[in-house]
Amino acid sequence: MTAAAAAVDVRALTRSYRPRRGGPESEVTALRGVDLTVEQGEVRGLLGPNGAGKTTLCKILCTVLTPTGGTAHVLGHDVAADPRSVKPLVGIVFGGDRGLYGRLGARQNLQLWGALYGLYGAPLRRRIGELLDRVGLADRADERVDGFSRGMKQRLHLARGLVSDPRVLILDEPTTGMDPAAALDFRGLIGELRAERRSILLTTHDMAEAESVCDRVTLMDHGQVIATDGPAALASRLNAHERIEACHVPRAALDAIRLLPDVVDVCQDGDRTRIDVLGTDAVSAVLEALVGAGVTELGTIRPDLAEVYLRLIGGGRGMRVAR
Repeated sequence: MTAAAAAVDVRALTRSYRPRRGGPESEVTALRGVDLTVEQGEVRGLLGPNGAGKTTLCKILCTVLTPTGGTAHVLGHDVAADPRSVKPLVGIVFGGDRGLYGRLGARQNLQLWGALYGLYGAPLRRRIGELLDRVGLADRADERVDGFSRGMKQRLHLARGLVSDPRVLILDEPTTGMDPAAALDFRGLIGELRAERRSILLTTHDMAEAESVCDRVTLMDHGQVIATDGPAALASRLNAHERIEACHVPRAALDAIRLLPDVVDVCQDGDRTRIDVLGTDAVSAVLEALVGAGVTELGTIRPDLAEVYLRLIGGGRGMRVAR
């Protein structure tokens, strides 16, 4: 391993399996030649609908699953050939109640998890105290976890993922169940972890979260990477699809605008009108028509990451995209 090794380096990664009750013809391919590089100190968002392959990829990176083909390295170590070296480098934070023992207190959960990493004594006690304070659970440290709210459990999950002081952190929907204030605090914590040069792979369906904390975003579908870029750059891929919003547009002007070239959609919501067009020429023509009709409340906006996600992956998958 060299100092310049990427935090995560995946090449042509595949993973196929046969369901327990299925025959040879029912083999499922969860990953199809995935290439992914996460640099040290980078926060990477991993987005995609259920079944896209996100969880399978994360399980391979933390050595729970082995790949069928291709390679995956964490800080230069091969996850299949050298899992013992990989495990201490990776911290895992799952969503929901998985991995917590409800009859134990928060401190006891972290003591147990730390022991699994070979941590004991004063260093572990000090680490646990720091983490409980960091995630806002210091005053609830000895209460049974089964009495915690979902948001509190998620914060304990985050502390558990950090107990071994990992350099690579895999976060699976970490803000699920958190109230808005706790989610905002979490985003601040992500910034602190980035400043510590930790590398983070964050799976989420929350577009606002991805835009606010991620350096780059990778979209996955059907076991393949379909796009990787910065949140703003990814949104700019839809530059051809511009949007104009205006208020109090006369009906005659709307009828005329609908007939203009490259006007894709005109949608009204009360006094507000949204006009989607293709290309800057269409934007100019629509703006000229609106001003000519006496409209004074108007402006153009760019598509956000949620719209990029829906356009690239498609909105007919039965999944609600958080806005």
